[in-house]
Amino acid sequence: MEFGLTEQERKELLKRYRNLLKVSKPYIDLKDKKLIRKAFNLAAEAHKGMRRRSGEPYIFHPVEVANIAAGEIGLGTTSIVCALLHDVVEDTDYSLEDIRGLFGDKVTLIIDGLTKMSGVVDNSGVSPSLQAENFKKILLTMSEDIRVILIKLADRLHNMRTLSALPSTKRLKIASETSFLFAPLAHRLGLYAVKSEMEDLVLKYTEPEIFEGITQKLKETEEERNRFIRSFIAPLKNQLSETGLRFRVIGRTKSINSIWNKMLRKKIPFEEVYDLFAIRVVLDSKRDEERVDCWKAYSVITDTYRPNPDRLRDWISVPKANGYEALHTTVMSDVGKWVEVQIRSERMNEIAEKGYAAHWKYKEDHEGIESTLDDWLARIRELLQRSESNALDFLDDFKLTLFTDEIFVYTPKGEMRNMPKNSTALDFAYHIHTDLGNKCIGAKTNHKLVSLNHVLKSGDQIEILTSERQSPKEEWLSFVITAKAKSQIKQAVKEDKKKLLLRGRNILERMFAQVKAEADEKTLREFIKYVGVNSEQELFLEASKGNIEVKTVKSFVTIKERSGWLNYLRKPFVRGKSTIHSEAIPEQNNDLSSLKTIELDTNNSIVYKIAECCNPIPGDSVIGFVSSETSLEIHRANCPTAIRLNSRYGERMKKVKWNSADDITFKTGIQMYGIDRQGIVRDISKLVSEELNINISAFHLESTSASGTFEGTILLYVNDTENLKKLIGKIRKVDGVRKAYRIRQ
Repeated sequence: MEFGLTEQERKELLKRYRNLLKVSKPYIDLKDKKLIRKAFNLAAEAHKGMRRRSGEPYIFHPVEVANIAAGEIGLGTTSIVCALLHDVVEDTDYSLEDIRGLFGDKVTLIIDGLTKMSGVVDNSGVSPSLQAENFKKILLTMSEDIRVILIKLADRLHNMRTLSALPSTKRLKIASETSFLFAPLAHRLGLYAVKSEMEDLVLKYTEPEIFEGITQKLKETEEERNRFIRSFIAPLKNQLSETGLRFRVIGRTKSINSIWNKMLRKKIPFEEVYDLFAIRVVLDSKRDEERVDCWKAYSVITDTYRPNPDRLRDWISVPKANGYEALHTTVMSDVGKWVEVQIRSERMNEIAEKGYAAHWKYKEDHEGIESTLDDWLARIRELLQRSESNALDFLDDFKLTLFTDEIFVYTPKGEMRNMPKNSTALDFAYHIHTDLGNKCIGAKTNHKLVSLNHVLKSGDQIEILTSERQSPKEEWLSFVITAKAKSQIKQAVKEDKKKLLLRGRNILERMFAQVKAEADEKTLREFIKYVGVNSEQELFLEASKGNIEVKTVKSFVTIKERSGWLNYLRKPFVRGKSTIHSEAIPEQNNDLSSLKTIELDTNNSIVYKIAECCNPIPGDSVIGFVSSETSLEIHRANCPTAIRLNSRYGERMKKVKWNSADDITFKTGIQMYGIDRQGIVRDISKLVSEELNINISAFHLESTSASGTFEGTILLYVNDTENLKKLIGKIRKVDGVRKAYRIRQ
């Protein structure tokens, strides 16, 4: 058997390899084809006899990653070679030097980056801070050669497609990492198709019931939806044809995850999501005629159907930060339904689907075109070059650059700058220059004086006001959101703190010298307890602020010399009008009434606590986080906090299952909306507490007299999800209640 494969497997591998050559055809010539064949043969030989957990030959994985890289992302020969070889160094006896000798420095550099990234992302035994530190190094490689992360995204997408073969705990960990880091990265790099599929697959494994439910409803409504799309498109095609534009019109169903997010955001059931699909008009236009043709198509579409003026989005004049260009409008159809229409050129469409790879191809054809993606990569390089002691803080700051939408603001001279949404005037100051941020005392927005924490809006023109007396304050961190501002403020505050600590130490040493005592480490530890502070740093800060007097030091030394200072350890240290008390260590809490016992797969028992961020109840898919040696914190599997913890501390996540304990109740919440009427509070509370005998923890209902509606929240205790579903069903039948659903977060 060639490469240790059966005849059927060999045929399947050959089929996949031929497909790789087919999708690569636009990017390769005969020389490239030989190089790809060389990489394929090496990978097949290196992975000979190896199989994935699903049982299929391991070589199928690198070939499929190469297929995604070439066919779905649009990468060229070097990337295809690297995709085929991406696991060779990590999983086989081949070294980086072997790769260098066969394929050269560039391929070796990319594979080295991919190998390091696997070590960071997939190694649950490494400490979170070390993982974050390694991740910084990978981002540095990524910022120099973006293909590292593009190939890793292809690798992660194929892993998500084959996730069902893994055990549930491993599935949840990989899904959490994908949601936390890889899907936002795909979005930031403009890979819409990759990002959407990743998010759908995350939902499939974290919320299987919801995923299957929406999938089934989409199938049930598919025929009706397609019929509506055909009737909507027909007049558009006729009108557009008359203009002489070359075009194609596509009806595209939204991703399952985006439908679910809309249901959550709007608090509506599937049946009330009106924009399950979007119509896309793709124009075959010359590069210099694209914008004119798009606006021409917009004019035709809005002549055919009435537009919603509040829903026009012009990303042609000002593209999104990930390079996305299009016109979006929402129009009213003949049957009274709003429909979103997207207008793009073929070039814009390829960039929207394939992101950075397509953008780079077009940029090479048209020199001098600026890209917000290039600006983003430049900001990543700048962020990496700054010193940052806490690597985990760096990772959080980096994620800010992935998630946020952008706004566009202007300098006093009219230069446009793109900033993350919710940026403040201080963020803008640091965006322009570090010194400007450090000295900022306020700003003028559209010629009006505003404070440092004023939140900017698109179109604002900002002038920064400074003072030489100003310096960065720690409280600034509470309202800035950009990574650069956070990093620079932390660095400045850290430097100031160092100076204060040094000054405080010198002051204390002089005080001890005055009373003819030595301020050695042991003496300082005793003095810390005497004055009632918590650490040496806090002691030095108090001294630098003038809160410690010589007479206090003299009193301490006198007591110490008499060997009686221990009796004074709990005495508070008084200064001026305020008092610093020693923080007493709380006694062990023996009241475990709020803690229950949950069974692990190993049949061991462990004390656990329900996480208040998501309040899971029996029936929910849950995961445990080891918060200490003796306790486990239980989260819902799709809880954002759990996803973040799982992506960082995978080794501390545990698979858990519920005990069948009908006598135990769990706290949860229900949100309600409806038409206000007299007696509605009585009817709801009577149903819950008297008829269903459910204990209510809190009940809040607020009515709006102007509109005659109400919004209410009930916090209560239930046994499990079935119990909760029945309750919600009965509440929905109460006269006046229009919507009732579980509070998820």
